[in-house]
Amino acid sequence: MAEPRTRIYHRGRVAEGLKEEIGSMLEGELSDPRIGFCHVTEVVMNPASKSARIFLSVDGGEDAEEQTVTALQAAKGFIRHELKERMGLQRVPELTFHVDRKEKIQGRIDELLHRSEKRARKVAQTRSAAE
Repeated sequence: MAEPRTRIYHRGRVAEGLKEEIGSMLEGELSDPRIGFCHVTEVVMNPASKSARIFLSVDGGEDAEEQTVTALQAAKGFIRHELKERMGLQRVPELTFHVDRKEKIQGRIDELLHRSEKRARKVAQTRSAAE
């Protein structure tokens, strides 16, 4: 059975609100020194809206990413309380924080495609010079 459009629309609005509010908290309200410079890239909620995965882009190496996620997991209770106050939700979804590696993967793919194109041009030049 298809899910009603209103529920899908509501889940999307809540996810967007979570993204904005958590983003503003990350900009200056959370004072944990373990939290590095980061921003929310995506919020994915499960169909029942009982949990949400928060994807973050963190500047720095893997150590900074790990420390930031650990600090945010520790501050999860405070974040949920603030979300309830700010957004007026009856039930705030359970939050889990993950590092978004899409940008790094996309950068690596772009690099490999650039190398491949460069190699193909080199081969084409070699063939035209040989003829």
